[in-house]
Amino acid sequence: MVDLQVLARDVHAELNGEADRGKVADYIPELAKVSLNKFGIAIANLDGVCFTAGDADEAFSIQSISKVFALALALGKVGDALWRRVGREPSGSAFNSIIQLEHEKGIPRNPFINAGAIVVSDIILAGHRPREAIGEILRFVRVAANDETVSIDPAVARSEQEHGFRNAALANYMRAFGNIRNSVELTLGVYFHQCAIEMNCVQLAQAGLFLANGGCDPRSGISVVSRERARRISALMLTCGHYDGSGDFAFKVGFPGKSGVGGGILAVVPGKASIAVWSPGLNAQGNSLLGTKALERIAQRTGWSVFGT
Repeated sequence: MVDLQVLARDVHAELNGEADRGKVADYIPELAKVSLNKFGIAIANLDGVCFTAGDADEAFSIQSISKVFALALALGKVGDALWRRVGREPSGSAFNSIIQLEHEKGIPRNPFINAGAIVVSDIILAGHRPREAIGEILRFVRVAANDETVSIDPAVARSEQEHGFRNAALANYMRAFGNIRNSVELTLGVYFHQCAIEMNCVQLAQAGLFLANGGCDPRSGISVVSRERARRISALMLTCGHYDGSGDFAFKVGFPGKSGVGGGILAVVPGKASIAVWSPGLNAQGNSLLGTKALERIAQRTGWSVFGT
């Protein structure tokens, strides 16, 4: 039986001295201000007990990790009708690529690339004002984390709005195909604020527990999503959660994960645990460099994998 507290501390200690820590996402000016030296790990078991190391209590911008929670919320609203507007296949392209949209007539390849997540935001916005849709996403994350203090960083949201030209291009292109139904400006407002949610590793690991426990919050016994839906969301995290690095992540780590350009990664081990790691330096695919290495070592030493032990 692996001592998860010792494991978290050991992995953190082994990697924290590495010279190559990747590169921060400087195309969002607010994210460029974050120190490369930050590194946190939190492992939450199904009892809700969290084992931490490093900067696990420091909040960071979760960015694209928010797409997991937005997808769960949107599926709760429209069910499988969502898949008429978003695909379920790995993209093999960068997270902000527009090339596939042209070939596939405005239908994004999956809900975790930017184009797909913008469509998901458009679905959540339907029938609401942007403030209501943003509030709904934030409430969902707070319930999942069992923490009412989770909030949105307005400076990051503003920075994204002021520099989100590629996302605006994606949204307008999909609007031309009729796959964005609301005002592009309003849909993007929801999307940018969703990405600007800030959490620490402990909160994020807690928020992933419902997926690790078959859709049911193990702390309260409340069903968040159905077991089938939890399994499907986890499958998409495994195949699409790291953009064009998803195959390599599945090969090296072996359980579902979703990264964000803020340097966080949420990983779920079905029936075992939810893990959050954070190190703001990114690799060439836009995924946390140290965070990925940390999860690889955790997988090796626990023997955890969706492919068997």
